[in-house]
Amino acid sequence: MATPPELISATIIAAHGRHYLAQTDAIKLQCVTRGKKSDVAVGDVVRVAMTSPNQGVIESITERNSLLYRSDQYKSKLLAANVTQLFIVVATEPGFSDDLVSRSLVAAEAAGVQAHLILNKIDVTESLAKTRQRLAQYARLGYPVHEVSARAAPEAAVATLAPLLQGQSTILIGQSGMGKSSLINLLVPDADIAVREISAALDTGKHTTTFTRLYNTGTGTDTAIIDSPGFQEFGLYHLSEGMLERAFPEFEALLGKCKYYNCHHLTEPSCAVLAALAAGEILPYRHALYVQLLHESSQKLY
Repeated sequence: MATPPELISATIIAAHGRHYLAQTDAIKLQCVTRGKKSDVAVGDVVRVAMTSPNQGVIESITERNSLLYRSDQYKSKLLAANVTQLFIVVATEPGFSDDLVSRSLVAAEAAGVQAHLILNKIDVTESLAKTRQRLAQYARLGYPVHEVSARAAPEAAVATLAPLLQGQSTILIGQSGMGKSSLINLLVPDADIAVREISAALDTGKHTTTFTRLYNTGTGTDTAIIDSPGFQEFGLYHLSEGMLERAFPEFEALLGKCKYYNCHHLTEPSCAVLAALAAGEILPYRHALYVQLLHESSQKLY
């Protein structure tokens, strides 16, 4: 009877389809899952059975501390596991989507992950005042906003962001054009080299922006930065009604104070959330987002 292969522990640092790159203490391993399962995310700590000196099969996933993912009506897409904070990168120009920012904040709250907004390109002064005004609404909700200019003031950008990253596993998300790649290159020495190595290992050719990847910054084994592809939509069909209402911090003190215990905060009489909305204590667009997400949650087919 053959002896089962010894399992080793590794962290997933890149994913492309059902192909993964895992980092052990000493080497990188090209890995696949058994069968057609693809429920592994970048940041996962996995147990791998070696099949050759640089290849293996993922046998199991260690329990996660957090999981961020997007979903639409039909399917879900894992973003990253075991992250402790989310950096949402926006810029003075091109314009960013408030809907995407708001959905990202809801996703962070639902996953128990601290969210920060990073305003890049503050050297573009024509749009700065208006952009600051837009971001002030998130600051009032308790989300920190940090201003940087990756290209015009790179040293200041590193001085602002590096302390926030220390000891954290941070995922950066943002639409295309926000300057996320410039920030990654500042914060991660040799990021371009790492991307080329990962691309070659996963055989993705030149499509280096199509996969999520994790970098250890070299400032401590517990400090990691995860870069994700730019995307324009952030579906949250997987969030239940209970998860959604708790993902809006301005609702928190009001939950349980509605007349009806099963209040949906839509049209019900004596609803504490609707009363706060009418009093101007909840921003109309935030309640409208809640209503939209609640509708999406009822539409999922998977």
